[in-house]
Amino acid sequence: MFGPFERLVAGRYLRARKGERFVSIIAIFSLVGIALGVATLIIVTSVMSGFQSELVTRLLGVNGHVTVESYAGGSIQDFLKLRDSIQAIPGVVSAAPVLDGQVLLSGPQGGARGGLVRGVAPKDLQALTAVSSHIVAGSLADLTGPDTIAIGVGLANSYRLRVGGLLTVVSPQGAATAFGTIPRVRAYKVVAIFDAGLSAYNDSVVFLPLPAAQIFFQKPNAVSAIEVRLADANQVDAMEAPLRQALSGRDLLLRDWRHANDQIIGVLQVQKDTMFIVLGLIILVAAFNVISSLIMLVKDKRADIAVLRTIGAGSGAILRIFLMCGAFVGVAGTVIGTVIGVVFCWNLKPIQAFIERATGGQVFDKSVFMLSSLPDTVAWGDVLRVVLLGLALSLLATVYPSWRAAKTDPVEALRHE
Repeated sequence: MFGPFERLVAGRYLRARKGERFVSIIAIFSLVGIALGVATLIIVTSVMSGFQSELVTRLLGVNGHVTVESYAGGSIQDFLKLRDSIQAIPGVVSAAPVLDGQVLLSGPQGGARGGLVRGVAPKDLQALTAVSSHIVAGSLADLTGPDTIAIGVGLANSYRLRVGGLLTVVSPQGAATAFGTIPRVRAYKVVAIFDAGLSAYNDSVVFLPLPAAQIFFQKPNAVSAIEVRLADANQVDAMEAPLRQALSGRDLLLRDWRHANDQIIGVLQVQKDTMFIVLGLIILVAAFNVISSLIMLVKDKRADIAVLRTIGAGSGAILRIFLMCGAFVGVAGTVIGTVIGVVFCWNLKPIQAFIERATGGQVFDKSVFMLSSLPDTVAWGDVLRVVLLGLALSLLATVYPSWRAAKTDPVEALRHE
């Protein structure tokens, strides 16, 4: 498409000479603007995509892909038979009965906060790799008997608890007496401390052996839900029919992980799309700079265009010359911005640590966000979208000035020289 003649002339126009510095400086600013816009957009979209992906992975690591629970929020009786029937379905990895209850957690130094007690069988808790593979103190093997408990690292730090310490659990659903309902209160010995990677989980979720939870909540031989883990979390729609068949005759509700976390995932997706649109305007502004610099270059080269036309260069050749000038700025800026954005994403955690050491502040507050660390992955699909956007806007910006240059009348241009 571009011959040696067009490449030669475009190359000379891109190399500024004396008296042409101003146009070249504008072109440089356009290139820098496109590079910064592309880099910023890649960094933000990659962080948002990594945040969304990491959050979903962490949520699936601590919760089941499908939850079977009662419509009325009550208990599931005869849960062992139901568990066995669910586990017999092809594609089901495990079905773990759990007994959940909202409680008040109090440490030995005072203070209290709301929390969630999860009663789980020891073998089911061992299969929960997000917890069992991230034990920072103690051992889940000691989580047996009626007075043991496993807590998150956030709760342990807040209450200054170590293995062997006591955590008091208070349930508002106590025994009814003549003086009203008396809350149930019991102290449990901490035998394991875990780090699930989710700050909300580390701060407020504790685990009891299932028999101990049934005793505490006074629900013998009952659970509140059965958490089902599938071989493929994305196949929940295909597994719905066999799961409902296994629940036939029972007044139970099926809830998959997408519906359980749809608010969080939806908010993240809206934020990601909004940031893409807002930061894409940076590239659009830089593209307008490309138009300005090319228009100024065309006005500056009117005499050269007229001479080229008189010695035989066609309007198509003139069009291609200025297309190359503008495309160089757009393509070079997009490539430089892509490299900067990808390298920044790969080194996000070291950069975060350096900024925190230099400023003494905190870039990523895990008490605000659900994750305990900033994701540093590169979303190549988003990178491709940003690159295509940068190339499309910068190349479109060259069309009008190049068309104006191709339509220059050599007679009129030379008349004014």
